[in-house]
Amino acid sequence: MLNSALKRLTLAVSVTLAVTGCATVGTDFKAPANVADASFRHVPQAGANAGTNEAHLPAQWWTVFNDTTLNHLEETALRDNPSVKAAAQRLVQALEQAGVARANEQPQLSVNAGISNSRTSAETSQGLALGHRSIKGNNYSVGSSFSYEVDLLGRVRRLVEASDAQALAAEADRDGVLLVLSSQLATTYWQLRGLDAEIAILKGALDTRRESEELVTARFDAGLSNELDVSRARIERANAQADLHEVQRQRNLLEHSLATLVGASPSAMLTAANADATVLPQPPAIPVGLPASLLAQRPDLAGSVATLRANNAQIGVAEGAFYPSFSLTGNFGFASESLSNLAKGDARQFSVGPLALSLPIFDGGRNKANLAIAKARYEEAVANHQTKLLTALREVEDALSDVQQRQLQGDAQKASQVAAARGYLVARARYERGVSTYLDVTDAQRSALAADRAAVQINTQRLLAAVAVARSLGAGWQPSAQLSQVAQNGAIKAQ
Repeated sequence: MLNSALKRLTLAVSVTLAVTGCATVGTDFKAPANVADASFRHVPQAGANAGTNEAHLPAQWWTVFNDTTLNHLEETALRDNPSVKAAAQRLVQALEQAGVARANEQPQLSVNAGISNSRTSAETSQGLALGHRSIKGNNYSVGSSFSYEVDLLGRVRRLVEASDAQALAAEADRDGVLLVLSSQLATTYWQLRGLDAEIAILKGALDTRRESEELVTARFDAGLSNELDVSRARIERANAQADLHEVQRQRNLLEHSLATLVGASPSAMLTAANADATVLPQPPAIPVGLPASLLAQRPDLAGSVATLRANNAQIGVAEGAFYPSFSLTGNFGFASESLSNLAKGDARQFSVGPLALSLPIFDGGRNKANLAIAKARYEEAVANHQTKLLTALREVEDALSDVQQRQLQGDAQKASQVAAARGYLVARARYERGVSTYLDVTDAQRSALAADRAAVQINTQRLLAAVAVARSLGAGWQPSAQLSQVAQNGAIKAQ
């Protein structure tokens, strides 16, 4: 009779599984529509940069600058920076948490063993029924038990999907840390190189002012000049010296910051001035025809999509609370008063079931509220994704605009440099011939120095604008092979 009932129950469960096996609570995730595959407003037009028609960046995007020192610093930072190590551990936690969620899809099996000594009371009704005797002795047991939740409607599958998506979001967070670190390091490095160029210019200007001071002093001693000219020459030399100390102070701060980004002590000397520090390299050309779809590789947007997927799956989990849940339990083992008899067939004990069904009838609105919360979180994530997308578009447009305008500014500054240098030569020649006063020379010196420093600063800003373009486009980071497989198959293999 019992076997017949068990067979009927098994048949009913099998039919239910066959009917509902393809049903899953919640809706399947659909990625939000991305931006149109159109070029940005300020992107270089075709023909502006010959030979740069590939709209992509390498994974190690900083190599486009062709600077050996920068390449070494970037590699060291990505290996030794503590924030990178922390982000990697957060990713490990997310992967393992996904493994915990996936374990719910499998039967749970445990093995147990025990030994006990007990004695019942002779004064209880049981003891009186046994002739006013107590039952005492040892009990040995060994066995196993299992439990399994029959995932009829896919609640557990949605829970696993949410955990997988959270792992993808953790990887995007890791990639975001790498991107921010590499771009901060490149920015700091080019700022430092820009200050090296200014230092070289100021040292040259200081040498020129010393020569001018000596010249004016000699003319004063010969009665060809006045003390006011000597004072002006000394003032200009002192000002150049003060400017040199200020720029050196700024460079020291940048070097400390650079060392920290690399993961070294701030007192470490990581860079030295180049032999020809006054010459900064040209920034890399921006590829023509950059499509807005490149933004999909940005870690923040990739992480935002993964968060959307996780929140969508959580809606399915919340919906699953409205439907019945089935669980199956059982155990098998041996128990005996004597350890020597533990393995005998008579000591065997087992049970299968129950196949328990749990159906919520009245919960005071708890499940309904949880479902509303899950839906609201998803809508919040959609709005946040739209905000991040607009921010990403603005950052790219800002960076591309900076590239264009800094180039035009640099071209104009070159003309200013040439004119200022020529003006200084003319003013000095006129002073040496006695045609003009030394005031004209000092004015020309200041103009030439300002033009040279402005040119260096603009060239530095052009390099920084190129870094900003790389950062705003996601800098070529791609998901790891393992998590790419997760995105396709909805499962993460344990590492």
